[in-house]
Amino acid sequence: MTAITLIEAVNQALAYEMGVDKDVVVLGEDIATNGGVFRATAGLIEKYGKERVMDTPLAESMISGMSIGMAAQGLKPVCEFQFMGFIYSGMDQLITHAARLRNRTRGRLTCPMVARAPFGGGIHAPEHHSESTEAMFAHTPGLKVVIPSSPARAYGLLLAAIRDPDPVIFLEPKRIYRLVKQEVADNGEALPLGKSFILREGSDLTLISWGAMMHETLQAADTLTQQGISTEVIDVASISPLDSETILSSVRKTGRCVIIQEAAKTCGFASEIIAQINEHALLSLLAPVARVTGYDTVMPYFQLEKQYLPSVQKILAACQTTLEYA
Repeated sequence: MTAITLIEAVNQALAYEMGVDKDVVVLGEDIATNGGVFRATAGLIEKYGKERVMDTPLAESMISGMSIGMAAQGLKPVCEFQFMGFIYSGMDQLITHAARLRNRTRGRLTCPMVARAPFGGGIHAPEHHSESTEAMFAHTPGLKVVIPSSPARAYGLLLAAIRDPDPVIFLEPKRIYRLVKQEVADNGEALPLGKSFILREGSDLTLISWGAMMHETLQAADTLTQQGISTEVIDVASISPLDSETILSSVRKTGRCVIIQEAAKTCGFASEIIAQINEHALLSLLAPVARVTGYDTVMPYFQLEKQYLPSVQKILAACQTTLEYA
C-alpha cells in the first residue's frame, strides 16, 4: 500500500473504476488536458483517451444535462464542477431531472451519475470558491450526498458512488485535499453509502462532524482525552441518506452531543441531526445538543476566513458548556 493524499485517492478511485468498467466516463471544465484545477483527473486522458475523458465548455447547466442524458442511456458519467460555488447553474438539471428520473419513469430509467465538486473554505479563495451548501442537496429527494474526510474514505466512497444506480453529489473538502497522507489499498473495495463511521469510541460526550471539520473535531477530541473526558467521534460521511441509528446509539450512551459544521448556522445539516436526536433520543440527553458552525454570512475573504471557520477552541468551548450543564 502507498500513502496518498485525499485528492490522490479521488484520482486513484476514478482510474480504478474506469479500468474495470468501460461505461464510466469523466467530464468537466479543464479535467482532460489539464487534469483538473486540483489535478483530480491528472493522467486519465493518457490512460483512457478523449472519448472517455472529456473537456467541456464553461457551462455548468450543460455539464449536468449531458451527464443525465449519458446516465439515462447506460453510461456512468462522473462530472466535475470546478468549485461548489459554480454548481448552482447546474442545479436545475440535477434537482428537476437527475433526482426525479427513477420516479418519473416508474423505475424504467435510473440516473447512475456522480457530480463531484470541491467544497468548503480554508484556501483563501475569493467569492463562489468557498461554498458549503450541502444541506440544499440533502433536502432534495432522489439525491445522495456524500462527503469524505480522509483518503481511505474518499477512495471507498467514490467507488460506491460510481457504482450506485442513482445520482450522487460527491463533495470533496478541498482544504484537506493534501493535508494528510494515508495508506490506501488500490483494491477496488467500496465503502457503504449511508453509513456513519465511528472514528473513536467514548462514553462522556459525542462529537459529530463531516468533511474538513473532522480535522478540528479530532484535535478537540485529543485535548478532551488529555483532560480525562471520554469522547466518541462520528464522521457522518453520507448526509443523505443519513445513518441516524449510529448517531442515536451514541447519544443514548453519552447523553451529551456537540455537532460541528463549516456551513452557515441557519438551516444547516446540523439542525436536521438535532431534530432526529430530539425526536428519538430526547430522554437520553443530559444537556441540550450544541452546534459549532460558520456564520450566517458569505464566507469572508482571505484573513477573515479563519475567523469564520469553526476552530478547535470554539469546539472545546461548546464541549465545556455541554459538559457543565446541570
